[in-house]
Amino acid sequence: MLALVCLGGAVGAALRYMVGEWMPDGFPWGTMSVNLIGSLLLGFVVTMALSEETVLLVGTGLMGAFTTMSAYSVDLIELIENSEHSSAVVYLLVTVLGCPLVAYGGMKLAQTI
Repeated sequence: MLALVCLGGAVGAALRYMVGEWMPDGFPWGTMSVNLIGSLLLGFVVTMALSEETVLLVGTGLMGAFTTMSAYSVDLIELIENSEHSSAVVYLLVTVLGCPLVAYGGMKLAQTI
């Protein structure tokens, strides 16, 4: 089971890095994107009738490494310290409100399948 989590984690971390590199500098688009996408997908995964192995691989491993609370926290503090208060408020609200909403959307989507 640990091997599945590690495999998923390796893929998730690599994907998170690639998204961060693909996004423009300035606003933390990469972190916000991976947290929103990861919340949607995790909501979907935990609602589907999937095997324990699949949940460990995709949910715990892949989505656990793909999403990041620590980078979100640092990005938010940096926006505040750089006096980018409007951007900080948008980032805070989109992440704090958006992630649970898209997770709920993923759960509802999974229920329709």
